[in-house]
Amino acid sequence: MHLIDRHIRPLLIEALSQMRVVCLLGARQAGKTTLVRSIADREHPARYVSLDDRSARELAQADPLGFLGGGDRLAIDEVQRAPDLLLAIKQIVDADDARGRFLLTGSANILILPSIADALPGRVAYFTLWPFSQGELLGSPAAFLESCFAGHAPSVKGAPMGRAAYGEIVVRGGFPGVAVAGAAERRRFFTDYAGSILGREIGDLASVKDAGAAARVLRLVAARSGALSNQSSIGRELGIDHKTVGNHLRALEQLFLVVRLPAWHVNLGHRVIRTAKLHVADTGLLCSLIGADEKRLETDGGIAGSAFETFVVNEVVRQASINDLGPLLNFYHYRDRRGHEVDLVIEHAGGDVVAIEVKASATPRLRDFAGLAQLRDLLGERFRLGLLLHLGPDTIPMGDRISAVPLAGLWTD
Repeated sequence: MHLIDRHIRPLLIEALSQMRVVCLLGARQAGKTTLVRSIADREHPARYVSLDDRSARELAQADPLGFLGGGDRLAIDEVQRAPDLLLAIKQIVDADDARGRFLLTGSANILILPSIADALPGRVAYFTLWPFSQGELLGSPAAFLESCFAGHAPSVKGAPMGRAAYGEIVVRGGFPGVAVAGAAERRRFFTDYAGSILGREIGDLASVKDAGAAARVLRLVAARSGALSNQSSIGRELGIDHKTVGNHLRALEQLFLVVRLPAWHVNLGHRVIRTAKLHVADTGLLCSLIGADEKRLETDGGIAGSAFETFVVNEVVRQASINDLGPLLNFYHYRDRRGHEVDLVIEHAGGDVVAIEVKASATPRLRDFAGLAQLRDLLGERFRLGLLLHLGPDTIPMGDRISAVPLAGLWTD
């Protein structure tokens, strides 16, 4: 079976030569196990063990040091299932600074689990593996973010046009198990995913124990993907307290099933709406949860707008996770009370900003650029580039540092 190259692989191998512990985080079925086992078999030989295996997990919980003993390199899958293991790893690497001793994976963001967060400060390099990006699926490099922060809009000519041209890749999403599967297999995969994965993982999170309620919250987030988060509204619709909704949303973020975009408001005054936006972390999962297929995306403008915006957010976040720029970038949305908005604001630690608006149309209108132009005028030289990603065929310059770019510009240049 042909394995699709993961762009993050060279970063992991480099980190293993420099750090005592490397930890790869990401959602279930995103491909962590396949990637880690491959590295442990080839570039960085190590003994592999999965804590999904009951006997291994019980041994790790009963005798962490004994489980880790022997001096071998270890690749440990799903480390969040035995959190005390992190303290034993700390004890071992403090006594022996050999590089690449432990390669770990976790399906929950263990950085924010109370029992783990402070276990290995300064001793571990963390990475996130998302489902496949389009660049990975097509075998193309991920140069979009570097080009944007260099002030260069992707130059695209003759790209596919309209929602029908992109509907299949949006509905498919990027989970490896169904990245090249047919529609029926995808439906089975995603139908099982929301229930069984949440049921398995929720028990490892202190804040939430009701997997069924978490699944209902996820479905409602999918129905509103790309909208402002309103915990009270979600709570009323589901009949649960808004604080409980908040706990479920945080759990879904911890499990890499939801991407949260805080409101961006730095130095822009107090007339900014400061509510976060929520996106489902994969459009294949999103479309499954709301029952949307390619035809629905083609004919229903409301659903298409939400799905294509979520697709762009997912693609950019995935590219950032395997890019040297990634650790320096933060992701936001922008909306003010006068109606100006930008779907995605990417801010570099040095202060530079790239702004992206998404339109599920082949014919963007002049008013679609209003939010981008406003941010450009407010930020001055800090504004590197504004892009309106659309479903037309060609890149069109629209004035100072603003361009209309086909959606394919995310992964082609």
